[in-house]
Amino acid sequence: QVQLVESGGGSVQAGGSLTLSCAASRYSASTDCMGWFHQAPGKEREGVAIIGGIGSTVYAPSVKGRFTISLDNTKKTLSLQMNSLKPEDAGMYYCAAGVRSSAGFCYLLSRTYNSWGQGTQVTVSS
Repeated sequence: QVQLVESGGGSVQAGGSLTLSCAASRYSASTDCMGWFHQAPGKEREGVAIIGGIGSTVYAPSVKGRFTISLDNTKKTLSLQMNSLKPEDAGMYYCAAGVRSSAGFCYLLSRTYNSWGQGTQVTVSS
């Protein structure tokens, strides 16, 4: 498994911005997927954004146009730039790593990831 350490959470007002970072112990662009998942209080963990080795990205409809995921292959660091934050964006954000499917795809599904960080808290006040 991959060790993942998130940072960058905090408190902002609605409309504000935050950047989350995740340092990975290893990453292979040819085989791995990485992503961010969000868990609001009392709700299930949901996919926010994922990125594949060639830079292909997938976003949840609720964040498309507001969040940007990026990956520094050299530093093995995953980032999530969150703009125009809404109160419903609040909760824990988890970094995840997994292996591509046999067809070479990465999915926005938590069950397809086998390594998780400890999470970082995001609070958005209205």
